Amino acid sequence: MSALTAEGLNTYYGKSHILHDVSLDVAEGRITTILGRNGAGKTTTLRSLVGLTPPRSGRVSLFGTDITGWPPYRIAAAGVGYVPEGRRVFANLTVDENLRVPLERPGPYTIEHIYELFPRLRERATNLGRQLSGGEQEMLSIARAMLLNPRLLILDEPSQGLAPLIVKEVFRIVARMREEGISVLLVEQNVRMSLEISDDAHVLENGQMVYSGTAEALRGDEARIQALAGASAEEWKLEDLLPV
Repeated sequence: MSALTAEGLNTYYGKSHILHDVSLDVAEGRITTILGRNGAGKTTTLRSLVGLTPPRSGRVSLFGTDITGWPPYRIAAAGVGYVPEGRRVFANLTVDENLRVPLERPGPYTIEHIYELFPRLRERATNLGRQLSGGEQEMLSIARAMLLNPRLLILDEPSQGLAPLIVKEVFRIVARMREEGISVLLVEQNVRMSLEISDDAHVLENGQMVYSGTAEALRGDEARIQALAGASAEEWKLEDLLPV
């Protein structure tokens, strides 16, 4: 079953046509990544899916239900967690207070469970949001979304601006979500690492989907990877991400 399906999305900012007939599928219980260079339309795609920038045409379905035209709050209530780029934690609230902001929803993700998944956040529970490192803020943003007990979690550039060791930790967390039964849609510029943890992949170029298939097949296309990431991009291995 598909967690989310989009068909023929056309999204505009004013008169600027950003997405051109974009279609994608996020399979339930899998990690799907959207790749592309800056300005390709990745963030606009996510905003179109969650209703923040509604497409002018096209159709979006969530677990078999047509959600086209729904407002963002209704899409969130239907089981979608969204972590935008930029983290956006509450700087003047503690970690624990940040985690208590979301409305409680029934499900396995409680604050105590979150602290088990993110032991670093437990250590920093009384620290203010502004006192956290970039990596800790990203973990807090993801943890806060998980407290909504989403069936689908959408992440926009979770590794942006983070040191390599912290990036590995964030990607371990993303891989763990699949084990926890959450479907994940991931937008990333870290091409090699995202392909290592993903099951399926899409590539956007100039607002058009130019590849849709398995992440494994894309991993084997070195020319396309170099075009997306640059030939000098560091090669990441799955065994570096997962605990021994």
